[in-house]
Amino acid sequence: MKRSVRIANASGFLGDRGSALLEMVTGGDIDFVTGDYLAEVTMLILGRQFMKDPTTGYAKAFLHHLEPAFSEVLKRGVKVVVNAGGLNPRGLASAVTALAGKLGLSPKVATVEGDNLRPRIDQLIAEGNLFQNLESGKPLDPRLLFTANAYLGAWGIVQALEAGADIVICPRVTDASLVVGPAAFWHGWKRDDWDALAGAVVAGHIIECGAQATGGNYSSFREVADMRKPGFPLAEVDHDGSSVITKHEGTGGAVTVGTVTAQLVYEIQGSKYLNPDVTTDLGSVHLEQLGKDRVRTSGVKGSPPSPSTKVAITTAGGFVNEMTFVFTGLEVDAKMSMFEEAARAAFGDLPAKIEFQRIGAGKENPVSENESCSFLRVLASSRDEAAVGRTFSSALIELGLASYPGLFAIAPPATGHPVGRFWPALIPQRLVEHTVTLPDGSTVPVALPPVMHDVAVDPTARESTVLPSSPTRRVPLGTLVDARSGDKGSDANLGLWVRSDAAFEWLRHTVSVDRLKMLVPEAASLEISRTVLPNLRALNFVIRGLLSGGAAATMRFDRQAKALGEFVRARHVEIPVSLL
Repeated sequence: MKRSVRIANASGFLGDRGSALLEMVTGGDIDFVTGDYLAEVTMLILGRQFMKDPTTGYAKAFLHHLEPAFSEVLKRGVKVVVNAGGLNPRGLASAVTALAGKLGLSPKVATVEGDNLRPRIDQLIAEGNLFQNLESGKPLDPRLLFTANAYLGAWGIVQALEAGADIVICPRVTDASLVVGPAAFWHGWKRDDWDALAGAVVAGHIIECGAQATGGNYSSFREVADMRKPGFPLAEVDHDGSSVITKHEGTGGAVTVGTVTAQLVYEIQGSKYLNPDVTTDLGSVHLEQLGKDRVRTSGVKGSPPSPSTKVAITTAGGFVNEMTFVFTGLEVDAKMSMFEEAARAAFGDLPAKIEFQRIGAGKENPVSENESCSFLRVLASSRDEAAVGRTFSSALIELGLASYPGLFAIAPPATGHPVGRFWPALIPQRLVEHTVTLPDGSTVPVALPPVMHDVAVDPTARESTVLPSSPTRRVPLGTLVDARSGDKGSDANLGLWVRSDAAFEWLRHTVSVDRLKMLVPEAASLEISRTVLPNLRALNFVIRGLLSGGAAATMRFDRQAKALGEFVRARHVEIPVSLL
């Protein structure tokens, strides 16, 4: 039986800390370092690059991250596994090889492929695959297509490592696969070691977003002593899939049950966490603080995966433009109403959807002009580029000397710009041509999971709101409750959790779907699902359609719902005094 494998993360998104890879390789003993570069919006960015220049389409940032660490990676025998290949993993592999040559290095590089369905989309549609949108049920119009990438699993990574690869460059594999692959290779797991694989998925989900597991984006940030430069996380994955989440000694941030819980409830869709290789029961996860900056995950249960895998599609979404106006001092509501009425009249029959969003509120009796400011965001969206371009901007600028007192805008008018929409769909795994090109140049197929079956969707848990009567105090929800929120396509995800069993009993009986709609009025007409996760003392909510069109196309100010949790925590509710 081998020791635990130490798998680090050095990137949670395309623009993450450039020095993190070197820090993780030199800051302590690790066996693997991983990097996640492919958010949903990133695929759209890379897709546009690739359409202009087929030699691009990968995350060039990885090369900048790798260069200062390259020699140390090879000297220390650390294996690198990243999804920075994007739409062109072979292109990135060539760039890595060229960089190695410049540095006098000779790494063994492998590439995983098969996720890109765009070249096959017409054939797949002709064979009856409609790529129906999981949110709207509509079939895909291939004429609007930018990118179409199926989520791949971990076994191509395993085969690359078995062939001696030092660096494995992946396309759109699932985020957790970057950890599952190294763990399965290290421990020699079989394809049906469901519990072990599921445990590695949990570890992968926790560390995939970099410093979010070590105190970043953490609602109880005051508990973390040093957040100037939090260390990146690593997982010590044991032979049974259990793990210890930690970070290098001496780095900033913290690893606690709270920081780990925050990441576990981030951007999930319920208790069943689907991956192409295994279905993970998040309700089975147990967390334990072993000591300073060491949290153990255990008890994770896995089962066979679904016969389908998700396809992340991006499509043309029309054009948008916006201007934000500043309102200062007194009678702000009246000023905004007057301006909106005049702007709508100026737009006339403009063939565009127009939205006015009021943001913030200035202080009463402010001591500086900045403290007295509120904002009005004016947006236009249309399939007609001209409508949201000069016509939209001119109508607003012409009000510059003819509207409310103190009128000025944050930025000068711009021309309209194209946006892409996120289009989630499913495809049978058997139709995905998952392959890996090994360091010797040979390309081999990656087999399907040995067992697959449909995975039931979690029913929305309904709880009685009747609790024993006790004295309460009206305070912000965040006085007792932590939160983490984010985006999944057009849906917003919200995780809420507490620290004690008594507080959890109150939380799960009090914050129902109906109560959440009261706390988030803009979601009152939307479908919301709720999942109860007792082991984590947590609730997970998915608000369907709050981010209509996904992060790239939504008209919301908080495009990725990153701050939704903090908004909910600021809402005042009655909480039992005994819990405070």
